[in-house]
Amino acid sequence: MAPSATADAVDSKQVGNIHRDYSEDRNASSEDTVYVAGNGAPYPHPYEAQRVGENGPLLLQDFHLVDLISHFDRERIPERVVHAKGGGAHGYYQTTDTLEDICMADLFQAGKKCPISVRFSTVGGESGSHDCARDPRGFSIKFRTEEGNWDMVANNTPAFFLRDPAKFPHFIHTQKRDPQNHMTHADDSTMFWDYLSQNPESVHQVMILMGDRGIPDGWRKMHGYAGHTLKLVNKSGEWVYAQMHMKSKQGTDFITQADSANYSPDYAQKDLYNAIEKGDFPGWDVCWQIMTPKEAEDLWEKQKINILDLTHVWPHKQFPLRKVGEFFLNENVKNYFAEIEQIAFNPGHLVPGIEPSADPVLQSRLFSYPDTHRHRIGVNYQQLPVNSPRVPYKMANFQRDGQMAFFNQGSRPPYLSSISPIQFRQRTTDLDKTHSHFIAGAVAFLSEIRPEDFNAARALWEKVMDDAAKERFIENISGHMSTCRKEDIIKRQIAIFREVSGDLASRLEKATGVKGHASIADLTFNGTHNGFAKEESKKHANGMKPAAHVGDSIVKSNGAPAAGTHNFEVLAH
Repeated sequence: MAPSATADAVDSKQVGNIHRDYSEDRNASSEDTVYVAGNGAPYPHPYEAQRVGENGPLLLQDFHLVDLISHFDRERIPERVVHAKGGGAHGYYQTTDTLEDICMADLFQAGKKCPISVRFSTVGGESGSHDCARDPRGFSIKFRTEEGNWDMVANNTPAFFLRDPAKFPHFIHTQKRDPQNHMTHADDSTMFWDYLSQNPESVHQVMILMGDRGIPDGWRKMHGYAGHTLKLVNKSGEWVYAQMHMKSKQGTDFITQADSANYSPDYAQKDLYNAIEKGDFPGWDVCWQIMTPKEAEDLWEKQKINILDLTHVWPHKQFPLRKVGEFFLNENVKNYFAEIEQIAFNPGHLVPGIEPSADPVLQSRLFSYPDTHRHRIGVNYQQLPVNSPRVPYKMANFQRDGQMAFFNQGSRPPYLSSISPIQFRQRTTDLDKTHSHFIAGAVAFLSEIRPEDFNAARALWEKVMDDAAKERFIENISGHMSTCRKEDIIKRQIAIFREVSGDLASRLEKATGVKGHASIADLTFNGTHNGFAKEESKKHANGMKPAAHVGDSIVKSNGAPAAGTHNFEVLAH
């Protein structure tokens, strides 16, 4: 007897309703599960294999074995090109002091709270590298707000090695293994110092890296810094420049170079995991530095601090930290691969009220991060459970198909339909007003090294480091330089440090036994124009003159928001 139409209708509805729930699967105990092959069919034992008799070859018909081995052969995805080694946890953020006067983001309204996931990492090392390597640390947070995911992709240092985005791939290559001897810069530092000695704007970050903050005592005892300048927009459409800081409630501490070898390769991971397991939940204060467009112009004109330059920092006395909230990590992950290896942060994941600035390295990262995720974990990376938004409305867009399309939006029209229309939220941010102040033609831009680029590094040496810290710094650098195969690289780097402090250079010369070049004014750099040079031939990077040459300077404002950068008539509307 044929099944009834009613029965068919019930069965077809069930097909749409029966599904595996990620949270239920994540929290199920082993005792609650049944062993199955990939298609869900129960199988009596995972170690069995079909063969022709007791001594014969295997049978191709053994789906269980083929399914098992085929998946095993493919169970690794490419590691991250940068920030490969890391770990993290889940927790929550809460607003303690509203920011609504300068930012419309729902997250920053009084009393708001949302779940978060945080991933910490080293920058240059591969996935099996040591947690106590001398390297900056990544500090990324995924805020799952009611307006979508906001990702803060940060580091534990307020500055970075570069400000020209095209340098980034080249710089990272110098932090990896040598293409011939396949050694890292722990054993052969030639590439490392060759790059830095040709790109002296890196000196501030080098001072931080080779100082006490170069090896933080685990992830709990370090601060986090956006580094990049963002724009915060309020409900009136007014905007300000802003930089976010995450200040550790545990305080900060460091591990010395000599002592680092005594720690486990997974020390930071173990420290975070064990702290959470025993209920010692680490926390951070979320603070912002705020600056108006006019203040940004004045800061360049009067103090030569460029807020769109990742190698510069904002003075705290002029732009004090304003606390808005805090977050805590109170839940370890259940599955490292699903919740840490597959988590994908993107500085372009913004919510209304938070916008990017014209910082060129930030602008480059807006492309680079999602491009990497689409290569590494697939075009639908935002559908993976750890990346999926948790919003109070049903989501719709017209992104369909591709690998691993878990949510393909059913039978809804794959275009803007007038028959079955989707809903739209009213515009809350006037992007024309927020981003319309650029009036210029195209420029092939490369920055110039100038005296102001050494101010922060000099302050770090003279005002922050005590005598013991200075001794450790010289020991760290001279030890690292001992594996550099080209003496002229060390001479160049000492000349760069001489612009920071004559005392620093002298100490380094004594420690390395190498006499550095007298001044960078006599050098040419392959990575930056030389604003110190007196001879025309030494001013240009690689001897290549730029299309525009302004007076004694190669570039006029070095990319800073100089006077006239902002159209204040537009801002006033």
